[in-house]
Amino acid sequence: MAAPTASAPTPRVEPAPAWHAGGWQGLLLGAIAGAALQLRQPLLWHGLAYAALCVPAVALAWGAGRLRSERLRGAALVVVAALAVFALTGLRATGFAAQALAPALEGQDIEVTGIVAAMPQPIEAGLRLRLAVESARLAGEPVRLPPLIDLGWYRGLLQEAPDLVQLQRQPQPVRAGERWRMTVRLKAPHGARNPQGFDYELWLWEQGVQATGYVRAGPRDAPPQRLAATGHHPVEQARQAVRDAIIGRLAPDLLDERAVRVAGVVAALVTGDQRAIDRADWEVFRATGVAHLMSISGLHITLFAWLAAAVARWLWRRSQRLCLAVPAPSAALVCGVLLAALYALFSGWGVPAQRTVLMLASVALLRLAGRRWPWPQVWLLACAVVVVPDPWALLQPGFWLSFVAVAVLFATDSGADSARPTGARGRFASLLREQWVVTLALAPLGLLLFGQVSVVGLVANLLAIPWVTLVVTPLAFAGVLWAPLWQAAGWGVQGLAGVLQWMATWPWATLSVPAAPLWAGAAGVAGGVLLALRLPWQLRWLGLPLLLPVLLWQNPRPGVGQFELLAADVGQGNAVLVRTATHTLLYDTGPRYSRVSDAGARVLVPLLRALGERVDVLMLSHRDSDHTGGAAAVRALYPDALLTGSIDGDPALQALGAALPCLQGQRWQWDGVAFEVLHPLPVDLEEAARPVRSNALSCVLRIAAADGVAALLPGDIEAAQEQALVARAAPLAADVLLLPHHGSKTSSSAPFLDAVQPRTALVQAAYRSRFGHPAPEVVERLRGRGIAVVESARCGAAHWSSAQPRQVRCERDENPRYWAHQPPAR
Repeated sequence: MAAPTASAPTPRVEPAPAWHAGGWQGLLLGAIAGAALQLRQPLLWHGLAYAALCVPAVALAWGAGRLRSERLRGAALVVVAALAVFALTGLRATGFAAQALAPALEGQDIEVTGIVAAMPQPIEAGLRLRLAVESARLAGEPVRLPPLIDLGWYRGLLQEAPDLVQLQRQPQPVRAGERWRMTVRLKAPHGARNPQGFDYELWLWEQGVQATGYVRAGPRDAPPQRLAATGHHPVEQARQAVRDAIIGRLAPDLLDERAVRVAGVVAALVTGDQRAIDRADWEVFRATGVAHLMSISGLHITLFAWLAAAVARWLWRRSQRLCLAVPAPSAALVCGVLLAALYALFSGWGVPAQRTVLMLASVALLRLAGRRWPWPQVWLLACAVVVVPDPWALLQPGFWLSFVAVAVLFATDSGADSARPTGARGRFASLLREQWVVTLALAPLGLLLFGQVSVVGLVANLLAIPWVTLVVTPLAFAGVLWAPLWQAAGWGVQGLAGVLQWMATWPWATLSVPAAPLWAGAAGVAGGVLLALRLPWQLRWLGLPLLLPVLLWQNPRPGVGQFELLAADVGQGNAVLVRTATHTLLYDTGPRYSRVSDAGARVLVPLLRALGERVDVLMLSHRDSDHTGGAAAVRALYPDALLTGSIDGDPALQALGAALPCLQGQRWQWDGVAFEVLHPLPVDLEEAARPVRSNALSCVLRIAAADGVAALLPGDIEAAQEQALVARAAPLAADVLLLPHHGSKTSSSAPFLDAVQPRTALVQAAYRSRFGHPAPEVVERLRGRGIAVVESARCGAAHWSSAQPRQVRCERDENPRYWAHQPPAR
């Protein structure tokens, strides 16, 4: 027989005094503002400058306590908290930056001993692993490396230089917590910088990683050596064991792509390993607005905390002694938060998990302390508790999506217990209303952050939220205790995936708009929130005009007779966007990074969507994969674009559709801007039946504005083709030149440069390119002629306009931040 519930006296809950609540509100606002201001710094100050800010903060805090005016005291506390958090964030950043990889160690063969700090990630070409460095030696001498480094251990052929190909040893099985000794080559974290693009360097900064590289495992290198299994990182060891068990159970045949994809989703739900999910599945989840459900999210952790608290309360009430010692609601609250923290820890303790646990802990502490704060102050407390330990969370889209959603649900909650729905029908109506409110309020924010929003997301989430959270996820976790349940979870994933794939094919499943400026996005978010609030409809309709700027925004275009170039930062490859008043041409599509990743999907498609572009002509200069790697993704987005280029003979490219060969003499005009193909000649294509380098057939395109300002895009032509163009007096003169063959020493000959006479040379090449692009002798040749050299590795995406031919705007210079890598000058 169950013990009766103890009737312990419930402590009286009183609202905090007004001055006390106001003081806390000032501190919380100031803390968030201080972190946000520090993140706006382009460069870090010296650590002493941040430490010096503590002096006025302490003095102001002392003075605030002596103020009688409530308003003045609140304002002073805002400034105190802002100064303190600004200084604290700056000190943390300077301390972390001081551990960065020394430039002299980049590209060196370094013997490293360290412990695998996270479960390794299988990739197409081998493994990616994170190593906690214990010691490092260069040529036998100890050197200092950053505490955490990310490494790729590749198998098969690894091309390190144009004339050196080494056979890599097969990566050995690696487990978290193991100590290894290996020879590595490192470089500073360096990612692509494009408008509206992913900030890879910020992501690594938040992860605590300050160097990336690869394991040297060729025949002439000392083989990587496993030294010992250690007790370090036990959670990661457990995560890896569970992930591998799920993959082994659901996809014993790794060649079964469908089984591998299902196993990846189940593994992500249990361990938080998002990279286990196939890219094609991510596209479907994003298109249907359910991506937040397919890994450990705030919703999962909150639901887990609620279930854990309910079970703990039921068990606690079975014991009269426990209830007399601690009331069951309080015990359940503590158990729920602690178990949710353990769940988040097992899931990898990612930023969303940390954010959710801190929010739950803050609300739980308020309840246990008997404080009844208004919801805006509870919301501010949760924000500050997340931001102070992790200020860089303010730059993550997930932070804003989470907190705006929570604020809207708070603001639209009736707050009356009598209004709470009961019964299955009432609870479904409540779920429908909450999902509608969140969808309506977050749609403008999604457009601002991602440039698109799922139109079918409301329907998809109504189906997916209960199915994933109440069926699939519990089955996936129960499989840890009894493995056959993983199969049931896999069936659940398969069924849901089929429905979502069908919904993703609906007309207008997603809405895409050009990326609007911050003011337009803020107005749109305010409009969405206003429509969602519990207000008379006469007031709510006022939110509609606020939505118009973000929905109707169009990026400015060149005037008639003018054109613009945007040389995207795609690494080792070419991709140049040409825009006139009403038309767009894309010259090349960048490289293929791996079997499942290319510049088209990762860089160009998001960029084109953010700019709101409609590509009229897709020109592929020649067949090389560093120019055509992203063509399939771009072609899928713009199937009606005219395809042209020197791509005959490549089956993969022929699958894109019929292509018009580019030939010398082809000319057309758009909006008063002249386009002319200068190479290849028809005879060159006839001779292509013989063995010939595809570089020699590159399309050379010259673009001229109405006033004569011109740009020249020559692909990968080499000295022989340059000489032929000069010999037949082709109209080569241009103000800006895309450097042939990425600045290779086989191109950019002196006669060619003298014929072009550019003011600026654009170089699209990877940072620390293994090909050595641009070649030092080419750079010297350019500078000797007074030609400005703009490299994508140092500039990021380069913006050039015929209306201002002397100016090139660099993406890295437009919005500098202290965590961004600045390559040393040549």
